[in-house]
Amino acid sequence: MSISAPAAPVNLLDFDVDGLVTWFAGLGEKPFRARQVMRWMHREGCDDFDAMTDVAKSLRAKLKEVATIRPPLPVRDAISADGTRKWLLDVGNANAVETVFIPETHRGTLCVSSQAGCALDCAFCSTGKQGFNRNLSAAEIIGQLWLANTLLGAARVDTTEQAQDLEAGEQDNGRIISNVVMMGMGEPLANFDNVVTALRLMLDDHAYGLSRRRVTVSTSGIVPAIDRLRDECPVALAVSLHASNDALRDRLVPINRKYPLRELMAACQRYLERAPRDFVTFEYVMLDGVNDSDAHARELVALVRDTPCKFNLIPFNPFPRSGFERSPADRIRRFAAILLEAGIVTTTRKTRGDDVDAACGQLAGQVQDKTRRSVRLQRVGEAHR
Repeated sequence: MSISAPAAPVNLLDFDVDGLVTWFAGLGEKPFRARQVMRWMHREGCDDFDAMTDVAKSLRAKLKEVATIRPPLPVRDAISADGTRKWLLDVGNANAVETVFIPETHRGTLCVSSQAGCALDCAFCSTGKQGFNRNLSAAEIIGQLWLANTLLGAARVDTTEQAQDLEAGEQDNGRIISNVVMMGMGEPLANFDNVVTALRLMLDDHAYGLSRRRVTVSTSGIVPAIDRLRDECPVALAVSLHASNDALRDRLVPINRKYPLRELMAACQRYLERAPRDFVTFEYVMLDGVNDSDAHARELVALVRDTPCKFNLIPFNPFPRSGFERSPADRIRRFAAILLEAGIVTTTRKTRGDDVDAACGQLAGQVQDKTRRSVRLQRVGEAHR
């Protein structure tokens, strides 16, 4: 007679409120118990069932037997000279992802990863050069916010200054992390279900209570998933554009070969029907001599004329063997001026955390590549020696 191994504890960070209510029902518990535990987990940052003092002792004992609250474990913690903080987080099987906290005067932004590596292979992105291993679970995604809040000591703080930056209709959630951007390692919309579960937790008043306007998903342009996000969990949308025409974008952002600019612009317009903001943010990395000419800027003006938007120009952040250089500051200013003259709100992102490789496009982590991309790149490099 064989004896089956005991089931592994269920990680409660994997559940949004509806999922947790359903799971608690399986234990014979009422919905309010699930919401109690959710508040302890996310609002108080508690991972010890015994410390949940208003939860019945019998339920606490049961939870200790069948459940756990387990975020990814930090294996490295680096702080930049400008205060940016980057964590390398162990997600198992020799994979690690990176999470970045960017402090500013009136806000604190957490940049969250959604995959170990990335399969989209954008030409200028360090993450993509590492290859791809797997999607992160919902617990591994929301666990980055849980852990950052804990390590920053962010349970409750005086947010008088932060409140000054709140927009009409928003409420101050009393946390150091006021904004979350899904702009870390990976393509969020390629891990749709787990990302949406994490987004719902970010927005839920029993958890983090963030405004939809202060949670942003950045995508390279997976059109069907943009439509799904609009229908299921609309938050602020950012699109990694990086090119003004299909030929150039095919080279820089390969997903464009499947969903070209015409389809992408149409999806952005559909998204705005339900978006919490009345514009899409287009991210545009500035690559010297590649996509930064006056002609490219004028093409962009024509491309987005029917899409309410703002542009965020990103000075390229170099990494080894990227093959690209950052556009000169004067060229970036001229490019921005053309967009501004056309009436398009345009900002240039301030580079933060580049001394700890925490700047945009630099996140690499540790990825056990299943795509063998790194092997292929090495062979190409050897062939050209």
